[in-house]
Amino acid sequence: MLTVPTFLTTCAVVVALAAGLCASAHAEQRKDAAAVTIRWWGQACTSFTTPDGKCVLVDPFPADFGYASPTAEPQVCLVTHEHADHNSVSNVKGKLEVVRGAGAHEAAGLVFAGVATFHDDQQGAKRGPNTVYVWQMAGLRLAHLGDLGHLLTQEQLREIGKVDVVLVPVGGFYTIDAKQAVEVIRQLSAKIAIPMHYKTKALSRLPIAPRDDFLKAVPDDWAVERPAATSATLSLAALPAAGVKVIVLNYE
Repeated sequence: MLTVPTFLTTCAVVVALAAGLCASAHAEQRKDAAAVTIRWWGQACTSFTTPDGKCVLVDPFPADFGYASPTAEPQVCLVTHEHADHNSVSNVKGKLEVVRGAGAHEAAGLVFAGVATFHDDQQGAKRGPNTVYVWQMAGLRLAHLGDLGHLLTQEQLREIGKVDVVLVPVGGFYTIDAKQAVEVIRQLSAKIAIPMHYKTKALSRLPIAPRDDFLKAVPDDWAVERPAATSATLSLAALPAAGVKVIVLNYE
């Protein structure tokens, strides 16, 4: 028979264990909630969505461009530059705030840093300006490079700051090419890189290189994942402890 003190001690242990299990379950729920699903729609168009429904879409293309129009309904649309395959906001569903250009922007409760860059390696003389956007969702520092056309300067790197996940153009001709993309990923010390803006069956008419050229340029010590999906759900826990992980997404 348990004495009263022993009984009370046993109850206290059971309560403590139960509380610990509840706390662990809540921690797991918070961990699941702290994630962002990144979907590549083709070209540079990408959406970033959290479980609570917050969504950011970058660089929408027109309906007749070659890829299926994005079905995401974002609260925010970022435009990296004013070319039709990147600024077709009318092809986006829902009521949204549009962010353009360099500087600090706040929209839908998120803060975006726009960093001025160029669409070419001639200070914009050929193709004009381009904005790199950096912001945070689910604890991850995200960067979308738009149609970056050159390696980044030290000042631009300082403005961009820490990057966990970067969406990087790799097709060349209009943007940096495969080897330059690898160098830019290194410049940013990004943990995860998702290639974009390359030749596909849906957009074979453009004089840009296919993604395989980039994958051939990827260093041997970088991990490459091909999930055979249009999206990837990432969290802080998904970041590699060392090195770079390249995630190759499909557009359909």
